[in-house]
Amino acid sequence: MPGIGTGFGHADGTKGSGGTGTNAAVTRSTLRQQIADALRDEVLAGRLQPGQEFTVKEIAEQYGVSATPVREALVDLSAQGLLDAVQHRGFQVHEYSLADFRGMVEARSLVTDALFQGITAAAWSPGVQTALAAVRRRGEEAERAALAGDLNVLIGYDLRFWRELGAIFGNPYLTDFLHRLRVQSWSCAVPLLRGERDLAGRLWAAHTELVDALSARDRTGSQAVVAAYNTHALELIEGLATG
Repeated sequence: MPGIGTGFGHADGTKGSGGTGTNAAVTRSTLRQQIADALRDEVLAGRLQPGQEFTVKEIAEQYGVSATPVREALVDLSAQGLLDAVQHRGFQVHEYSLADFRGMVEARSLVTDALFQGITAAAWSPGVQTALAAVRRRGEEAERAALAGDLNVLIGYDLRFWRELGAIFGNPYLTDFLHRLRVQSWSCAVPLLRGERDLAGRLWAAHTELVDALSARDRTGSQAVVAAYNTHALELIEGLATG
């Protein structure tokens, strides 16, 4: 079991899971989210490998917390498709296939098409251009990381880029669904990408081109950028998967 944490405190700065009433419920909810986020990051970093098994007890001991928020966090990650429950044994990291990745890319395309339609067709409030400028800055960071082959930095900025871009559309359900798809697709790709010694210049780096097309309300141009991205992603992952 990798060292995935050494324990952390509640929102009030204390450790453990004691307390009663509303404050205890809020604390447990906060821990649940913290643990889920931390384990998701471990999967994306490649430190939790596909098929790797662990128990609620092991995770609870790693973080120095009670079993209840850990179990809830693991159930949440299972619902998101990142973990699988193993009867009488605990949980394991989900093993995605190449067919899974192809399906994710197709699903992402459908969601982004709806997203772009909303952004380019709706009446814009004064804050939309400001929001797009902020997203563009995230894109610039993602591009720098992609060109340098820094996968850890790229994943963080890429997820933030798409989440903030989705938020401009104003439909939280669509935004959350796209975020989940992107986490899953990164989780699928990471084991293959981590096996490469040098990723510099091999990862998609056209985030700002996409923002510029959206800023110009160019839906066709936006779709073309994403189509090129999907082709690139499929060719890269399929090539790595088939050796």
